[in-house]
Amino acid sequence: MNPGLDLRALQGLRATGRDLDALRTRIRAHLDQHEGYVAFSGGKDSLVALHLTLQVAPDVPVAFFDSGLEFPETYAYLEQLADQWHLNLDVIPARLTALQAMAANGSWDHAAPDRPTPDMHQVLITEPAAKAHSKHGPGEVWGVRAEESRGRAAAYVNALRAQQCQHTPTCTGPTARTHHGGRIARLDGTVALGPVWDWKTAEIWGHIARHHLPINPVYTRLEQLGAPERFLRVSAMLDGNMLAEGRVTWLRRGWPALFEELATVLPRIREFV
Repeated sequence: MNPGLDLRALQGLRATGRDLDALRTRIRAHLDQHEGYVAFSGGKDSLVALHLTLQVAPDVPVAFFDSGLEFPETYAYLEQLADQWHLNLDVIPARLTALQAMAANGSWDHAAPDRPTPDMHQVLITEPAAKAHSKHGPGEVWGVRAEESRGRAAAYVNALRAQQCQHTPTCTGPTARTHHGGRIARLDGTVALGPVWDWKTAEIWGHIARHHLPINPVYTRLEQLGAPERFLRVSAMLDGNMLAEGRVTWLRRGWPALFEELATVLPRIREFV
């Protein structure tokens, strides 16, 4: 690869095939029907979803679920973006940090006794989201994309099947969610809209380049280390995912001091380097 070739800049030069006016109209209608917030992780996908939403709802609440174990750059980036874009930011900390949740069951230390394992998704996502919905309403705009993982793709597929089964009493498809164009309605009454749910990664980077959106510097650091696209993640530094695939290696290379601090609490992460 030519080191002087900026692929993202080239992607930004390409005209998008998306009807952005229609997307913005859907976002506005969604928030009019379901008052709520934008879930912002600091990552590229939620950045594009936030950018589209702010164009039609500049005062929308922006909820950041703080795992307590975000990259230092993410916290600085969040503060800078909130100031630059005048965000109506609501930082919602988890009742346990990701580190506390991982350390609680003892499985990351051979010398520690086994204890009940906290549900990481419950602690880091479900509970903060419930707080956000309680404060801001049942609606949500998020940057979840089907291409990102099988689980995310399945959520949208299951929602579509549920929609198809809605008026068929004998249908055996899932009924927990309904879907139409990135919209997922949950049994708890909350409704999420993913305006970029079917976008490809190149489309996300293209939108960012075309509109000169500021990205989280964690991406740049990981790229400098040589991390492939699938490891360009700006969620919690460590949450138990993708460890066997080398995720810890990039953490250790890019943030060695932080890695050592984490390893004192979770000694077994050294086994994944």
